[in-house]
Amino acid sequence: MRNKTSLFLFVFGIASVAFGQATRSPFSSFGLGEPYGSALINSQGMAGLGISNPSFWYINNQNPALLVYNRFTTFHAGMVLDRRTATNGAVSETNGNGNLNYLVLGVPLRPGKISSAVGLMPYTYRNFSLSYDATVDGTTTTYTTREEGSGGISQLYWANGFAITKDFSVGLRANYLFSSLENRYTNAVQIAQAFPFAPQVFERFYFSDFTLQLGLSYRKDSVFNSRNRLNFGLVYGLESKLNTQFFKTFRRTLAGTSSVQVDTLVNNARGKTVLPATIQGGISFGRTEKWTIGTDFHYSDYNRFRNYFGSNEGGQANWRWIIGGEFTPDPASLSNYLKRITYRTGVSVEQYPYLISGNTLRDFGINFGFSLPVSRISTLDLALRVGRRGDILNTTIEENYFKLYFGVTFNDQWFIKRRFD
Repeated sequence: MRNKTSLFLFVFGIASVAFGQATRSPFSSFGLGEPYGSALINSQGMAGLGISNPSFWYINNQNPALLVYNRFTTFHAGMVLDRRTATNGAVSETNGNGNLNYLVLGVPLRPGKISSAVGLMPYTYRNFSLSYDATVDGTTTTYTTREEGSGGISQLYWANGFAITKDFSVGLRANYLFSSLENRYTNAVQIAQAFPFAPQVFERFYFSDFTLQLGLSYRKDSVFNSRNRLNFGLVYGLESKLNTQFFKTFRRTLAGTSSVQVDTLVNNARGKTVLPATIQGGISFGRTEKWTIGTDFHYSDYNRFRNYFGSNEGGQANWRWIIGGEFTPDPASLSNYLKRITYRTGVSVEQYPYLISGNTLRDFGINFGFSLPVSRISTLDLALRVGRRGDILNTTIEENYFKLYFGVTFNDQWFIKRRFD
């Protein structure tokens, strides 16, 4: 009981500090902002590997068909700390912050046959601030333009997995996306006496709608020997048209005062934002409770993306390739704690769905992670990602970053039918 109490205190500690603003990034200004991804920390330790590899101890948050492998009622909570240095070769900026990563609960309704999970996690975030100087046409007067963005989209989801045969399962995940993204555009003339007003355009996009994902999983037992397993997974996300409300105001602030004049230009006009379909496939091989290696590939055609105004913002193919694995020396060891720790690593390469200065934006990262056993069947989970996004020569801005993930996995057995002689 003491170990369970400690785990719950750890969870509440996460919840009390995790709701911070996400780390600033100029790349979050595109599309719906920067995506968080759906991988839990155990998968993050393998660079996000998770489309095909099942687990008895962890909820698979990427392929709903793999939920049927869970044998326990499982609760996951996690947060991410993010630190980035952005540079254009002349100047650089370093910033960091932390945020809630996920809260997920999974329950095997009929162990091995039907399993369900519900969760709350961020979907995307926007946090950027850009400024530049220009001159008023026909004059030598200089003004400064500042572009800022904030907010993020959250998702609440319900996923279910169903075993069709011993080796084949299917799954369905329904996501409810909600919350808003905001932009501010401000001009400030440096000669405040001649131009006492600083104009600002404020925009807010509020999203609220459902998206759907379908999952498939197939396994082949006794590959090379009786203990090895070959796994295949496929996830298809349907194209979605998100309900969107657009709000826009024009504000004038009198220099040196708190006086503000506000004119509403657009008052929650309704429209649609189109998210393209996604397809994700994976293959993994190993002995489920001891070691696994695998690869995943994610693809989406962002030429089909449309924002509220009908533009695809120069979208292109978005893909990600992952190779990763995990190893537990001896899951049943009683004498050596280090042998019961699960060690993970992985690498990924991603092409983002938008162009920067007319060039493709790519991301390369290396991940490491491990899970520390706590109590009988629960763990503390950690993962680290180190990577680089973009390069000065092609995209004018380069980000070097590291992300630290940590959280808890709490497993328990519910709905046990007691038998007495």
